[in-house]
Amino acid sequence: MQDDAAPRDRDDAAIARDAAEEASAFSHPPVDPDVTLAYGDHPDQVIDFYAPCDPDPEVLTPLVVVLHGGAWRAPYDRRHITPFADFLTRRGFAVANVEYRRGEATSPAAKGPAIPAQGGPAEPGRDDAASSGAGGTASGTPVAGRWPDTFDDVAAALDALPALVRTALPQADPLRIVVTGHSAGGHLALWAAARHLLPADAPWHTDRPAPLRGVVALAPIADFEVAEKLDVCGGASRQLLGGEATFAERLPYADPVRLLPTGIATTLVQGRTDIVVPQAVAESYADAAAKAGEVVGLTLLEDVGHFPLIDPAADACAVVAEEIAQLAW
Repeated sequence: MQDDAAPRDRDDAAIARDAAEEASAFSHPPVDPDVTLAYGDHPDQVIDFYAPCDPDPEVLTPLVVVLHGGAWRAPYDRRHITPFADFLTRRGFAVANVEYRRGEATSPAAKGPAIPAQGGPAEPGRDDAASSGAGGTASGTPVAGRWPDTFDDVAAALDALPALVRTALPQADPLRIVVTGHSAGGHLALWAAARHLLPADAPWHTDRPAPLRGVVALAPIADFEVAEKLDVCGGASRQLLGGEATFAERLPYADPVRLLPTGIATTLVQGRTDIVVPQAVAESYADAAAKAGEVVGLTLLEDVGHFPLIDPAADACAVVAEEIAQLAW
């Protein structure tokens, strides 16, 4: 009886700790940007810009591009990560906080160059089949992401960024850009840095690596197959790619672990007690990078879960800022 109770107690304690960390991270009031500019016509195709606090007028400031998490699901927009963006400005960075289209796509019509089953439904009757046209799963949980809209938007935002930042933050240095992202946003950050490795028929493929100083991915969903085995965010990776019927064929277009080596300096920051995106996901990406001949930094934080990485009240957030600074300067 005692042996059965102990694991349950540990699980309950981990869940309670995660809930407390999430509550702390979400307790900060949203911070309004200095400037918001559009990179497309959809209401979600915008970037919020934050000027650095007390900048040196003689020195251009590194720019941190922030991609928020939330399992690529519609209820989680960029507002929840604005305190983190503000925290970075107080550390001397200029910040571009990117919004992008998430779940609940309204039209299955294909647009742009064809990629496998683009815009098509997943298996009929599956909860996750809704990601190509409906507003959520049978259980009522919003579906993760839109295929291909989520990827269209991140690619378009990064492509538009150099021109937009010249208008919004002329004090920012376009030659010192670091992309960071949390959780699902960590996936998007790794993916954005690897577009030159995408299959040639991908509409987001680029001919050369992005001009980035580096990527700092925070508890990223960096290996979709491992994430699915661990049921990360309720199968969000599978939903993002349209469901079981299209998951495997879309992996080469979306899964960062298959897009290595990038040639871009990359660091992963991961809490050891993260029960949302467990440590094994980041470790799998780092191992794959090593096998591809690329050294990826992996900073593991003791007694840290998923949300302290973006919580300005947590010590882990200062570690994240330092990792960004090491790549930015």
